[in-house]
Amino acid sequence: MYRYAIENLYKWKEKKNRKPLVIQGARQVGKTWLMKEFGEKAYKNTVYINFDSNSSMKDLFETDFDIERLIMGIEIYSGTKIDYKNTLIIFDEIQEVPKAISSLKYFYENAPQYHIICAGSLLGVALHKGTSFPVGKIDFLKLYPLTFKEFLLATGNENFLKLIEKNDYSMIKVFREKFIETLKYYYFIGGMPECVSNFSQNKDFNEVRNIQQRILLAYEQDFSKHAPHEIVPRLRMLWNSIPSQLSRENKKFIYGMVREGARAKDYEMALMWLIDCGLVHKISRVVTPKLPLKAYGDLKAFKLFMLDTGLLTCMTGLNQSTLIDGNKLFTEFKGALTEQYVLQQFVAIDNLNIYYYTNSRGSCEIDFLIDNGENIIPVEVKAELNLKAKSLKVYKEKYAPEISVRISMNDYNKEEWLLNLPLYVAGEIEKIIKEETLKV
Repeated sequence: MYRYAIENLYKWKEKKNRKPLVIQGARQVGKTWLMKEFGEKAYKNTVYINFDSNSSMKDLFETDFDIERLIMGIEIYSGTKIDYKNTLIIFDEIQEVPKAISSLKYFYENAPQYHIICAGSLLGVALHKGTSFPVGKIDFLKLYPLTFKEFLLATGNENFLKLIEKNDYSMIKVFREKFIETLKYYYFIGGMPECVSNFSQNKDFNEVRNIQQRILLAYEQDFSKHAPHEIVPRLRMLWNSIPSQLSRENKKFIYGMVREGARAKDYEMALMWLIDCGLVHKISRVVTPKLPLKAYGDLKAFKLFMLDTGLLTCMTGLNQSTLIDGNKLFTEFKGALTEQYVLQQFVAIDNLNIYYYTNSRGSCEIDFLIDNGENIIPVEVKAELNLKAKSLKVYKEKYAPEISVRISMNDYNKEEWLLNLPLYVAGEIEKIIKEETLKV
């Protein structure tokens, strides 16, 4: 299995002013595997420390932040002599020992020669509990489930990935049915590494579902184990409401769908917990599309997406018969799966800010507005073949964007003001926009 994130790790290794690196991401998205894979490929030795239920390491970091003492303790514990030039030190589940998080500051300031990578599934939660955090002394990398491009690689479809990366739309059109079939598989399987690995080896959709159910159960167990006791029931209700929220025509999150009479303030902590764990993506609305979009976000109006389309199809009980039922899978839940899929590809793109737009009257809605720091690009997502672009036209007439994008089941087509992209190239949108903008 190949993860594009490993390329960022190689860049981090060669940095002159290298800081300890923290990989953030939901449980079971592959953080541990990525760190170990990088250690094996890029270093002579790897020292792996898991802080979960590790009293020895907790005691080691409790005393002080003397780096020589810490390194000696890690060497004794791991049975490995640490040569800073050739050894990668991995701290896993680092949120379990807050003093280990604090130590990263001293590694950076007093011993920057050591190569240290950390990860923690509930790191965001730990930080909101008041854990001292070395701001400015570390680098971050976010890891998500496999993208569709990584899914193509993992399932032996490298040649189709090459067509996408070369923007070879004529050849993509030739193999359209194969792309659609593979995309259906991705909707159903998703990008959780264990699911993808199992499917690539066994081609068993039932076993994939079993794995997804185990992952969802593990998340629910995390609620009880790690969340504040008083918000656990609200966490569960909010989490379980997401599929029905996305199945609405207007996918704006409504607290009243979680529980009748529910108010935002009752669920703020539960929502923050899910976001901090990386289990949901909160996409805020803007009514004034100006750069930077972050300055114009409406914090009260938002859509809530899950981290993975496969987990969403599992929660909704979709079975594998939808894989052979024409293009029904793409239109399920009023296209909610398709919007989830596109969002999942977008969040994996570095430095891409994602929002959605509605005008003040609610008569014009754009599924996504993306801000790459230079342009604001309206993106409409369609699961059907019969297309209309009413909202995009209204938006264009009012704001005159340099380029507008519609992502759908249709083939690539460049119109005067509208760029039509097939769903399977959604993950290439930033590169495509740059190339198209240069042509204008």
